[in-house]
Amino acid sequence: MQFIDQAEIQVEAGKGGDGMVAFRREKYVPAGGPSGGNGGRGGSVILVAVENLQTLLDFRFQRIFKAENGKRGGPKNMTGASGSDRLIEVPPGTMVYDAETEELLGDLITPGQSFCVAKGGKGGLGNKHFLSNSNRAPEYALPGLEGETRMLRLELKLLAEVGIIGLPNAGKSTLIAALSAARPKIADYPFTTLVPNLGVVRKRTGDGTVFADIPGLIEGASAGLGLGHEFLRHIERTKLLLHLVDITDINPVDNFETIQNELKVYGRNLEDKNQILALNKVDAVDLESAEIQELVSNFREINRGKVFLISAVAGIGLKELMEEVWQVLELEENVISCPVKQ
Repeated sequence: MQFIDQAEIQVEAGKGGDGMVAFRREKYVPAGGPSGGNGGRGGSVILVAVENLQTLLDFRFQRIFKAENGKRGGPKNMTGASGSDRLIEVPPGTMVYDAETEELLGDLITPGQSFCVAKGGKGGLGNKHFLSNSNRAPEYALPGLEGETRMLRLELKLLAEVGIIGLPNAGKSTLIAALSAARPKIADYPFTTLVPNLGVVRKRTGDGTVFADIPGLIEGASAGLGLGHEFLRHIERTKLLLHLVDITDINPVDNFETIQNELKVYGRNLEDKNQILALNKVDAVDLESAEIQELVSNFREINRGKVFLISAVAGIGLKELMEEVWQVLELEENVISCPVKQ
């Protein structure tokens, strides 16, 4: 399945039905008077978040969505039928912008959440509404109003609690494969991952937490280089960042600082998110060597906290790493559920 996280669509709500001009023509009812009914309301266009969607791929093939027009009013004061609403299914995490003004119209986060993006036009009034002492037989009615038409830009931001970041080939896909049932493409060359991978990691209690493997950030990603700039938005919603660094690289410290700088330049407070640092591929080095010991010491000084030594391939250190992840997430949830009173 192709991963598409941005799309532009046009939505057109239905036109309201016209009011009707009619008069009562019944036996034994002299001077029956006007009896034209109102037109029906035009259908609206409504976005609905559904759980089984993970991409905006469908909008590559259909870009115009129209709701049904309202029906014309009928005789005997009958109101015309309302037009059917047009429901458009989108994945949870979809943000809706007005494509012309760039105004954020809505943010569909939870499955089942809906948002009306184009309101149907009102039906026109029938001639019965214009009866008065000075006009006992009005011969006019109002037309229905046009529905709203809008150009929308849809932007998907994945809903994951933990985002796995790092330079290409740091082992992000291998880690998410080791922790969950996700099976991303894994190879020994950079930019293996071209789209974000999602995996559900189970706690010992059985609860699931969604992890996202964010594709290759490189230096200059926030300015449009490489692939990472297209996916930085997907870590905006995460509660925690798991930063992987390849300990076998020539200069791991520079690699770490490169990613930190990209988060800072991109903005949106990404650099302020809680981060856990893990040095990956320790099975390929001698941890007792003076060089590696000095490197680990430097990272502990830079990161001002714990540094985890892991091997996603060999399963080394993953238990300790996940314990730290659960503790940080639990702390985050407690902070959100118990806000500081002003």
